[in-house]
Amino acid sequence: MSTKFDQGSAKALEALNYKLYPSLQDDVETIRVLNRREKGRQLALQSLVIDKFEKQAAANPKKEFLIFEDNVFTYEFVDQMACKVANIAKSWGLKAGQNVAIMMENEPAFVWTFLGLQKMGISVALINHNLRLQPLQHSILATQPSHLIVGADKTLLQAVTAILDKLKPHNVQVWAYGLGFDPPPSDIHSLDPLLLEALTSAISPVVRRGISTSDVCCYIFTSGTTGNPKPVKVSQGRANALCITLLAVSLNSSDRLYIVLPLYHTVGLGIGLFSAIFVGATVVLSRKFSASHFWSDCRRHDATVFLYIGELFRYLLAQPQSELDSKHSVRAVYGNGLRRDIWSEVERRFRIPQIMEFFGATEGTSLFLNATGKPGAVGRLSPLLSLYNDDKALVRFDYATAAPLRDKNGRCMKVNIGEPGLCLSIIPPNVLENGAYRIYHGPSSNNEKKMARDVFQEGDVYFNFGDVLVMDKDYWVYFHDRIGDTFRWKGENVSTLEVSNVMTSLSFVYDVYVYGVKVPGHDGKAGMAAVTMNKGQSLGPKELLKLYDHVMVELPNYARPLFLRNLGQPVITNTFKQRKVELIVEGYDQNVITDPLFFLDHENSTYSTLTQGHLSKLLSSKL
Repeated sequence: MSTKFDQGSAKALEALNYKLYPSLQDDVETIRVLNRREKGRQLALQSLVIDKFEKQAAANPKKEFLIFEDNVFTYEFVDQMACKVANIAKSWGLKAGQNVAIMMENEPAFVWTFLGLQKMGISVALINHNLRLQPLQHSILATQPSHLIVGADKTLLQAVTAILDKLKPHNVQVWAYGLGFDPPPSDIHSLDPLLLEALTSAISPVVRRGISTSDVCCYIFTSGTTGNPKPVKVSQGRANALCITLLAVSLNSSDRLYIVLPLYHTVGLGIGLFSAIFVGATVVLSRKFSASHFWSDCRRHDATVFLYIGELFRYLLAQPQSELDSKHSVRAVYGNGLRRDIWSEVERRFRIPQIMEFFGATEGTSLFLNATGKPGAVGRLSPLLSLYNDDKALVRFDYATAAPLRDKNGRCMKVNIGEPGLCLSIIPPNVLENGAYRIYHGPSSNNEKKMARDVFQEGDVYFNFGDVLVMDKDYWVYFHDRIGDTFRWKGENVSTLEVSNVMTSLSFVYDVYVYGVKVPGHDGKAGMAAVTMNKGQSLGPKELLKLYDHVMVELPNYARPLFLRNLGQPVITNTFKQRKVELIVEGYDQNVITDPLFFLDHENSTYSTLTQGHLSKLLSSKL
């Protein structure tokens, strides 16, 4: 009998010992869902995402593909527009394997621009349209694109114009929608005349014949510990895996998938658009999320499935109750961040038949899936599921360093029931390149920081999510915290170093320590900055006003610190990590902090002194 068989037998016996645990049926249903996805995976692996789209367009040309602001775009029409984009890219001399960046809001042009570039085998860097100045410059240049395509919104053009002189040395050609035939701004070209004149003739798939599943489909940016957004390489194979995500809720061609989340993110593009293409569904696309119009949009367009993040439901619950709240065609929702404290209220008020929560990451190698709607849980980690797929673990870690702790043999230690643990998932050997997980485009150090080696045995390699989860006695797993140098607010990852760099560029600021603080009734953590001033400088009304103006211009909404703390003395560098933990614990608690505290006061357009009255008003608002 082989060692592998012996270990498997032991695990099988262990699973049998738990045959009476209360949530065994949840395991069985989870395995059914995973098997459904696995069957879809085998089909998805047979072709690229663009091949799947072209197949759907050929089979169902007149079917509704996109519904946007009450306009209907068929599969055939979107395919024709994508062919125009592909022919334009061909006229630019672009070839398979090259890279183009796009910075666009949710709109049909985003979809056909992306698909058109895919027809040519061109990888697409998806730029967060909320970024400005240095972070925007960094993101555009990070993947060395030859061209940047900008959406029709004037604010996007203004943002790019502000950094145009930084792009010139890198020979990035900027093309924009919405400029018409008028003379465009200097060094920015109008895409509209080209789009009008371009042919709708199909691009032969032979031009992308050399593209394999290991080649990059697109780059999706995520904030990390290095401070700037990092481009995650979403390979064609990973894109195929995203295609089958919504098979978990049995997405099919008759569904109408409502997407309000940004298409530059994995959930909107990969889980949403790619899944819809795979099954031939209709996408109801919204430019942005609106709590007041959300359910009326669902009713008007007969949406049957939508994607969420936790904050979305909080905003919906904050709307005035209506007898129409449960009058809709939505049969299932899929997403992450729906916390236990509002889960039951969401079920009661909106009467959604199926809520499926997951936990994962764009660059992750596995995910948790709550297939049976356990309130607040992200998934399960039971003996039976470990027998099915033993690819995840929760291990002990150091809060100060965000690194796994090791035992005397140098191995990681799994946590006990109820003990918070750092989430790791195994990196399969077939995705490693010379022993490294090269998921980020850029310096190899970015990749190494996300890997944990020799975790449970010599030679194994795990992906470090940087998130802390906790498991209860029935093997349900819950999100607990995010550690390290990022925190999540308003559905976005905020890099503490990025915010710190922006604030310390002011002449009177010596240093800034940025961290996330819990806010009652809100998901994620709000930004807080502990500021120390240069010698001879004070944080008075003039400086507070400059700080406010600076963060309003330089940082996107979700990254602007909501609270300021004026530290009297700089934190000594070699104790920085330890001190920062203390700052996080103290938060904005006026009972333990003697330093001056301030809050982001939009009413007076400055940072104002935080009083108890202000705090109560602030916490009861939408922040």
